[in-house]
Amino acid sequence: MNTSAEAAPAASSPLVRAALLMVASAVLFGFMAVTIRLASRQLHAFEIAFFRSLFGAIFALPLLLHHGSTVLRTDKFLFYVMRCCIGIVSMLAGFWAIVHLPLAQAVSLSYSTPLFVTIGAVVFLGETVRLRRWSAVLIGFAGVLIIVRPGADSFSAAALVALLAAAMSGTVAISIKFLSRTEHPDAIVLITSFLWVVLSLPPALLYWEWPNPMSWLWVILAGGFGTVAHLCWTRALKLGEVSALTPLSFLQLPVVVFAGYFLFEERLDIWTAVGAGVIVASNVYIAHREARLARRQTTDPDVAAGSANS
Repeated sequence: MNTSAEAAPAASSPLVRAALLMVASAVLFGFMAVTIRLASRQLHAFEIAFFRSLFGAIFALPLLLHHGSTVLRTDKFLFYVMRCCIGIVSMLAGFWAIVHLPLAQAVSLSYSTPLFVTIGAVVFLGETVRLRRWSAVLIGFAGVLIIVRPGADSFSAAALVALLAAAMSGTVAISIKFLSRTEHPDAIVLITSFLWVVLSLPPALLYWEWPNPMSWLWVILAGGFGTVAHLCWTRALKLGEVSALTPLSFLQLPVVVFAGYFLFEERLDIWTAVGAGVIVASNVYIAHREARLARRQTTDPDVAAGSANS
């Protein structure tokens, strides 16, 4: 029996490619967090955010060359500006948290974004969320409390900045859902990338100093890692189901735990590990329920409407 011949088609199946792309995305986002921390040895978090936006836009230019300038035409430019203003708040807060919190804790708290997305989907998109998914959201926020531990001696106000970043990121995700109804995905990436460069410059100028050679390396890598990770993520979701791919996205955490230990002498706190596990479990369940409802709606909208008690 020719097992190698059978393995080749399996390795090239959409599900396998989606899984590999999601793993690559998670690892690259982890690398981006590490390069942000390394750049912070010289540069302020706001300046790092500007350079990440600048080099991210440069790495996205091949998309513009591929589609041509017509891809930038939109009748929703003001909506893009509003979305990017919120996105800049999320980026600045997220980068600040990465610089001032242990890497594992900052990344773990960023996993609360889907919880805010679920709430935002109800408020802004009018989606129906029933008992099971609300229960998963509450469990997820219990995981957040386990990590933050308000009132404990280890509590850090910087954790609240990380949660602000997650909440704003959730709002941005809701806006992407809205834009994706009519806008090309690559147009969203390009217009957002260019606006982020403009909007992130004023905060950076408040703390401006020219990077030294090593800092240039770290900010260039941060821009490259972030853009390629985002492209891998979007393409993975096109090939596979969110419910199957979501667990793989949390491979970012082992990357930053490893880097935190060997590069920054940070040990994984037991509360962070437990809280992250609770948040991950709730996110996986939310993604699973959304995928099930989407499949039901595709095959039988009446059944989906009658069974949306999840």
